[in-house]
Amino acid sequence: MKKLFILFFLLLSTAVKSQTLLIPDKVFDGETLFTNWIVIVNGNRIDYAGPFDKNAVKSVKDTILLKGMTLLPGIIEGHSHLLLHPYNETSWNDQVLKESPAERAIRATVHARRSLWAGITTMRDLGAEGAGYTDVYLKKTIDEGIIPGPRLLVAGPAIVATGAYGPKGFHDGVIVPLGAETVSGPEQAIQTVRRQIGNGSDFIKVYADYRWRTGEAAQPTFLQNELEVMVATAQSTGRYVVAHASTPEGMRRAVLAGVETIEHGDSGTLKEFNLMKEKGVAFCPTLAAGEAVEQYGGWLKGKEPVPERILQKKASFEQALQSGVEIIFGGDVGVFSHGENYREMDLMVEYGMTPLAVLKAATSINARVFHLDQLGHIKKGFLADIIAVSGNPTEDIKQLRVVHFVMKDGKVYKNE
Repeated sequence: MKKLFILFFLLLSTAVKSQTLLIPDKVFDGETLFTNWIVIVNGNRIDYAGPFDKNAVKSVKDTILLKGMTLLPGIIEGHSHLLLHPYNETSWNDQVLKESPAERAIRATVHARRSLWAGITTMRDLGAEGAGYTDVYLKKTIDEGIIPGPRLLVAGPAIVATGAYGPKGFHDGVIVPLGAETVSGPEQAIQTVRRQIGNGSDFIKVYADYRWRTGEAAQPTFLQNELEVMVATAQSTGRYVVAHASTPEGMRRAVLAGVETIEHGDSGTLKEFNLMKEKGVAFCPTLAAGEAVEQYGGWLKGKEPVPERILQKKASFEQALQSGVEIIFGGDVGVFSHGENYREMDLMVEYGMTPLAVLKAATSINARVFHLDQLGHIKKGFLADIIAVSGNPTEDIKQLRVVHFVMKDGKVYKNE
């Protein structure tokens, strides 16, 4: 019956309609895996997603057979830096100090294309790291169709406490570009948030803790009232705040201030994760960045003992899972190669999540947490951001390593 149905649609594929019929083996709609489903796209929207014999559309313009593949919503990357490239190529300090914003913007156009080809149709970029508002302009060029790339949510310059960010190591007579914008005190914090939003930031990123001096352990940076006024200022404009926080106290202050996501959480304990769950704050663990940095330092994974930093990260992730806090997908890509976002998914499974839970985190959960109410699902009326991979990714997350089909906003960018 299904073969006859497919033949029927192929015969009608010359009709002058705008619909595109996608025929895979399976469909993961952002929540559940289905077989014997088809998806019909009309313009940039999903017109139908469901059983092939229940569809009311009788003619299509194009038919795309995706034999042996699973369709799923485009992946939403929750923590990226398109203006950075791997630190084993060029150190973070040298990227900030020696690569001009023009060079970094050119690199970012390549990174954006690689990301889209890897099935990343939306990215939350968490700071230009010394390149000002280049991420805002990158988003503009993608939106205008000048370059291909994912939909972007951008932070512009992150906000840090005065004295708490780098590059460092210069005497006090040297003025160097910083990787973020510094503030001190509630009044300056309010002014900075307002200015950044006016300059195009979609949300605000703050550093709730960091290393005050090179080689020291991270410590809290902002006072509680400084964090609170930044959150209140952002919320008054309809935006939100996310926090880099790796220490228990930094996490606690940021959560109580009202941020929407905690990034990293390397030393988080069950206490902090329980508080996050209570307050509705999501957790972005960025597992892949931690492993990448250790490997840049010489660690041979699988051949040498696991470094203490990774053991701590695994322990904190286990505590997060135990707490039931909402976990989102975001690998801090840029620390490692753009287009290899799957590395975070692999590690989320390795550290204790099921493939199905990871897929939800990378699609429907990220969409909800990031206020993207037309993305993250394959569902009638939603934007047509759709990808396809071989096999069944709800059972084997490694299928996401190779993406064969990419559609963004109804336009096919890749079909292999």
